[in-house]
Amino acid sequence: MIFQPVLNVFLLVLLCAPVAALAVLALTRAKGRDKALWVMRLVMLLACFVMFLRPGIPGGATETLDTDTDIVLVVDTTASIVAEDWDGDQPRLDGVRADVQAIVDEYPGARFALITFDASADLRMPLTTDTTSLVSSLDVLRPEVTSQSRGSSIGLANQLLADTLSNAATASPDRSRMVFYFGDGEQTVTTDPESFDGSARFTDAGAVLGYGTAEGGPMQLTTGSVDGSGSGEYIEYQGSNALSVIDEGNLEAIAEQLGVDYQHRTADAELTLPDAPSTTTSYSESGSVGNVTELYWIAALVVVALLGVELARTSMLVARLRLLRARPARAARGDRGRREEPLADADPSTGATRGTDTAGGAA
Repeated sequence: MIFQPVLNVFLLVLLCAPVAALAVLALTRAKGRDKALWVMRLVMLLACFVMFLRPGIPGGATETLDTDTDIVLVVDTTASIVAEDWDGDQPRLDGVRADVQAIVDEYPGARFALITFDASADLRMPLTTDTTSLVSSLDVLRPEVTSQSRGSSIGLANQLLADTLSNAATASPDRSRMVFYFGDGEQTVTTDPESFDGSARFTDAGAVLGYGTAEGGPMQLTTGSVDGSGSGEYIEYQGSNALSVIDEGNLEAIAEQLGVDYQHRTADAELTLPDAPSTTTSYSESGSVGNVTELYWIAALVVVALLGVELARTSMLVARLRLLRARPARAARGDRGRREEPLADADPSTGATRGTDTAGGAA
């Protein structure tokens, strides 16, 4: 038997003890049926106290995988990330979302950070174990507005990634760090891509994941609308739809700089993920709190039953009081009715009532 009190036990005692003392005092002074009522109220108070203690039976310990790792996701959000050549004619961003979910499932207990880049690099989410928020952020993620695009570099996030990894290493030196880069490798500015060499010494594992095809895919104009729907129109180049083509050479260079593997992603291929560093993967026992059969509901049923008795008794007393008040009122109305009955008319000359003979005979 274990207890998980809703408040500190000392506070629970302070709250219940004065009420219990008053109930015991009333019990010692009560007579007849009142004694049974105060005993019932003491039992109700005790049941409330037990309910607040939240008793339970441990359900046994279970082993859960705990990945003691910080994982940084770097996602390309330029216009090309919605090029329609994933799984036929779906945007590449759908593949990114599916792979992020697979990574979250593969490394339970890890902390995740999200970096996006287009015209600038942004830390969308700092390191957190809240994977629900991470997935939600990916669900609402939209590429840059087409009209504001001025070209981008696939290495633009290099400094932000290095800073994020360095801060994580300083704050938690015992944790390992993994980096996953998601993009198509398409360099749309004339300068050479920035290098990720500065992040390599902080990176223990990870992967560079490439999206797109050699044939390329058309890109819808993005307007930044709240609902995330496309404009229905496509980016054009020389009178026809512009095509975004994957550049695997650039992506392989990024993988080499980070010291991780490169994978070309397609919808029909299973994502291959590296193992979390062995020094930071452990099995921990849970169950003392998480797997407990709760018993507080038994005390709650006792409280409900006794409250039902109190309510029934109170209803009967109220009905009886109303009945007692109604009886004098009806009696008073009956007396007034009798006093107000009209008397027979009297003859003013003789004093006899009309219709009778003063001598005792008929008038």
